[in-house]
Amino acid sequence: MATEQTGNAVTEQYRKAKENAEAYPYVWGSYLVVYGGFGLWVAYRYKKLRNTEDRVRALQEKLRALRQERDPTSSSTVTENVKSSVNKDLK
Repeated sequence: MATEQTGNAVTEQYRKAKENAEAYPYVWGSYLVVYGGFGLWVAYRYKKLRNTEDRVRALQEKLRALRQERDPTSSSTVTENVKSSVNKDLK
C-alpha cells in the first residue's frame, strides 16, 4: 500500500515536471546549457589534476631512482623511514 502511494506520488511529480518543461522550454534549455557547461568544466579540471598528479609521481620516482644511484645505502634507509612514517600516518 505504501509503495503504491509512493509510486503515485513519483508519477505525479514526473507529470508536473514534464508539463513545466513543455511550457517553459527555454528556461529548461538554459539550465541544461549552464549546468552542462559547468559539468564539462569540472571534468576538464579533474582530468588536468589527474595528469598533473601522474607527472609529479613520475618525477618523484625519477628523483628517487637518481638518489638511489648516487648513494644506495643511505637512500634505502630514507625510503624505508618514509614508508614507515606514511604507514603510521595511515593507521
